[in-house]
Amino acid sequence: MPPVVLSDSFRRVLFLSVFVLAFPAAAEKVKLDPSHWGHEAGDACVSCHTKSSSGLAQQWQDSAHAAAGVNCMDCHQAERADVDAIEHEGQIIATIVSPKDCGRCHAKEFDEQQGSVHAEAYSIIEDRLPALARNVGGSAMQAASCDQCHGSRVKVRGDGTLDPATWPNSGIGRINPDGSKGSCSSCHGRHRFSKAQAREPEACVRCHSGPDSPDKEIFEASKHGMVYAAHRDEMNLDAAEWIAGRDYTAAPTCVTCHMGAAGKLPSTHDVGLRNVWSLNTPVSKRQFLVIFEDGAKMELPSDETAPRRGTEMARADGTVGVVKAVATPERRRQAMTLVCVECHGKGFTEGFMRQFDAVVELYNTKFGEPARAIMAGLYERGLLTPTAFDEPIEFTYWELWHDEGARGRHGASMMSPNHAWWEGMYLVGRNFYARFLPEARAAAGEQADALVDAVLRADGQHQWLEDPTQRSAILGFAPQEAE
Repeated sequence: MPPVVLSDSFRRVLFLSVFVLAFPAAAEKVKLDPSHWGHEAGDACVSCHTKSSSGLAQQWQDSAHAAAGVNCMDCHQAERADVDAIEHEGQIIATIVSPKDCGRCHAKEFDEQQGSVHAEAYSIIEDRLPALARNVGGSAMQAASCDQCHGSRVKVRGDGTLDPATWPNSGIGRINPDGSKGSCSSCHGRHRFSKAQAREPEACVRCHSGPDSPDKEIFEASKHGMVYAAHRDEMNLDAAEWIAGRDYTAAPTCVTCHMGAAGKLPSTHDVGLRNVWSLNTPVSKRQFLVIFEDGAKMELPSDETAPRRGTEMARADGTVGVVKAVATPERRRQAMTLVCVECHGKGFTEGFMRQFDAVVELYNTKFGEPARAIMAGLYERGLLTPTAFDEPIEFTYWELWHDEGARGRHGASMMSPNHAWWEGMYLVGRNFYARFLPEARAAAGEQADALVDAVLRADGQHQWLEDPTQRSAILGFAPQEAE
């Protein structure tokens, strides 16, 4: 696709539109009048559950909801016609309290969360899951692993109870029976719904750790993680408002950079709003953020043509939306930069962003794009079957970008030198040269020069392979010893 070229007037329209959408004026957390909560049947719920599930009841007793007079029925009440409605002790309730239910009071947070990358976490992988979770693993593993972070499509059985193959599940992109996406309890916990808990790095660790999203390990190994561990008691995590630079200065957490308020930048429950790059893809792309008229959002690679306002386009879940505005990668970078400059100088921030961008571009041009081109050639020539993971090189390719490549890019994004290099790009380089290329040449056979080596020759970054006489002591053999 040709690069996007936008007129100055169109840029101004987009800038203003997105500014309004992405940076709403500060609003009250809850605008609904308190006369709407305090359901009269709630006392009976608390009385019974204090005896039958006292831990659950105590969590609610310790919550801001209890302090405000919001009880069990206020959240769990349902209409008899609701697909997941059941009768329980004479009341019509739903087991799942969905974001739509939370949105009855927390309208601002619901609007921001719907359409965010978190809310789409299941939709964007739903058609990819069978090849890995079911073929390589097994269906039971999908429910116990992938679905617990990405979410599941929760199914309701004929009697209104929830299908145990899809529930319990608090995945961040869960498709709820009422059609809403996500789970507020994924970060806030169920029944206590703690703000402080959601602001802790540990709220993100359940999913953002391990091979493909090692943000826990990277944060802990970064300067940010180091100062957080040393000064956690200065973080003011229980504050009603939590603005970096005003309510706390000791350290950032994941929320600070990706969702938190900083200076004049308001908080948001769209966790991907400030992300310029896609970092968990075979080749990273700068990203537009397409905002639809119904408030939903979608990432779009910036090497595709930006849609115009009023046009229709398909979203990640297959539904069609009408485009309201498009945020450019530059605008998203500006938002993230506003967080950084609360604690860092402008020159420091710009320098860091350049270093981060350079690592992503290095990964793309030296490894991501060549590996993708080689794999595409092997598939096109019928030298690999279309079935994923039935040939060893497919595991190698998968780990190259999904695990090691993602780790290196994330490491650079969060300033962990160990993860950028030794846990990231070093492993990418080692496995690209020592595993992927030999496996690709073996699969290509007589076509290896055309499908593999020609790709490498087109990129001067692999020229060093053509000179086997370069001497170095790095392996413990000094040049004179080698002689």
